[in-house]
Amino acid sequence: MTQLCITELVTKESSFTTLMTHEIHQMWQQRQQNIFLGVNNLPISWVSITNPKNTQCVVIVNGRNESFWKYQEVFYEFSRRGFDVFALDHRGQGASGRMTADPEVGHVDNFTDYVEDLHQFVDSIVKPTNYNHAFILAHSMGGAITTLYLEQHPNIFDAAVLNAPMFGLCMPAALHSIAPSLAKVLTKIADKYQQHPSYLVGQKAYHEAPFENNDQCQSLIRYVWAKHLYQVHPELRIGGPSTRWLWQALTAANNCIRDAKKLKTPVLLLQAGSDTIVDNKAQHRFNCVSEQCQIKVIEQARHELLMEKDELRNQALTEAVSFFDRFTVLN
Repeated sequence: MTQLCITELVTKESSFTTLMTHEIHQMWQQRQQNIFLGVNNLPISWVSITNPKNTQCVVIVNGRNESFWKYQEVFYEFSRRGFDVFALDHRGQGASGRMTADPEVGHVDNFTDYVEDLHQFVDSIVKPTNYNHAFILAHSMGGAITTLYLEQHPNIFDAAVLNAPMFGLCMPAALHSIAPSLAKVLTKIADKYQQHPSYLVGQKAYHEAPFENNDQCQSLIRYVWAKHLYQVHPELRIGGPSTRWLWQALTAANNCIRDAKKLKTPVLLLQAGSDTIVDNKAQHRFNCVSEQCQIKVIEQARHELLMEKDELRNQALTEAVSFFDRFTVLN
């Protein structure tokens, strides 16, 4: 498979429907999909698109309430560039096993379980192929999971790209310092009075916001497609998080920054300039602490960089591919 010029992106809004129903659909039908048993023997679903000729790979680590099904466009772009592409669905969401009586509660017992699942996936499924070059591309919550993984496991990947990583959540400034402790107290109360994990106060089951009111992206066609995906495959979706998820997520986000000096893998941090979901100031703090990180702001982009309208998504995707290409040339 011939590697293409980094500026040649074929996944565009103007051809989205045609590609998704033809070339990308055909690619997706060729995927390998399976499960492994993660922490506490929970089934973790994973997928790959591979070609025996490829000597490099990219691992995609998605965010909260996402599935590898949502990343078919991204799979296609990297596959046609000569990458084998791997992805897993995190515990408690997507095609992976649930830990709650209500399958739509976004819950995790310990954030480290996500990290250990990723480690097991990379170690037992990705690494045995012995690629010449291996890269990792992560989004939001997946960015926090990947950062913690890389801080603990250096020299596994040539480079990493973090899209809008969750190093903090958007909230009033007065809450930043007390939020983790408050979430911990609320979790202890919930554990005492709830028979099963349930939604954080103010959260609810999955629901779809109208495109005009969404805080995720500005591409109508990609937004509608993603929501339709969850209508066709409702088993993939989750709703709001549990109290424990919030506590674990806030703690993990702080730990990413605390341990940033341990990072040995080169990282490109792509920041969504108009993000209202994760804390962009926390990303800058991480960038200041880590010697391996460089940051690029995609101005006017919302949180989901790889679901954005073309003029913004193309910037993010081109930056990612260009960053990875630097390490194949160097080595």
